[in-house]
Amino acid sequence: MPTTSRNPDTLSHPPEEKQPRRRRRKEARPGEIISAGLEEFADKGFAAARLEDVARRAGIAKGTIYRYFSSKEDLFEAALNARLTPVLGGLDSMVDSFPGTTEELLRVAIARLHKALFEDGLHVLMRIIITEGNRFPDVAENYHRNVISRGRAMLARVVERGIARGEFSPSAATDLPVVLAAPAVMAIVWKMVFERFDPIPPDRFAEAHADLIVKGLLSRSG
Repeated sequence: MPTTSRNPDTLSHPPEEKQPRRRRRKEARPGEIISAGLEEFADKGFAAARLEDVARRAGIAKGTIYRYFSSKEDLFEAALNARLTPVLGGLDSMVDSFPGTTEELLRVAIARLHKALFEDGLHVLMRIIITEGNRFPDVAENYHRNVISRGRAMLARVVERGIARGEFSPSAATDLPVVLAAPAVMAIVWKMVFERFDPIPPDRFAEAHADLIVKGLLSRSG
């Protein structure tokens, strides 16, 4: 009886199973829907955005969206988390491991915050919160929980680090660290309303933000 020759390499190293294309597509679909949702929210705001238009942008049927997101609010929350989680996570890690002074840490953190806002598109989401948050309290509450609270906790850790090291002086701002982010909100409002009349480069805004905060916090002793 004839024998079939087998490649010994095949016997010892079976070929890798390739992931079915349909499965790869299915796993990528939530990200595609989120990207399409961000485009729709950027163009129309939250109230006017429609899931059928998101589906059209993503090249899928509207019903497919509901396999992954239960509502427009759910999609917005997912978009918010997708954009902000890497930013806030990176800043948290930096606070834990930063080797330099707290002034240097704060300047780097503020520069990264402004970069995320204006280069990575986060200002679009914040614009929606500013202009439509009062009409959609659940959306505003989600933003407060996932962004404001986490950002405030991160800023508080930076300030506490500076005070513990004798670099910063205790002040009203250190008791209410959310005010340290106020210039970033002003930068967003400026971009929304005044940029076409009086453009300010984002890097200049970030530098001025850092100077204002650092000089207000620096210890007066010595």
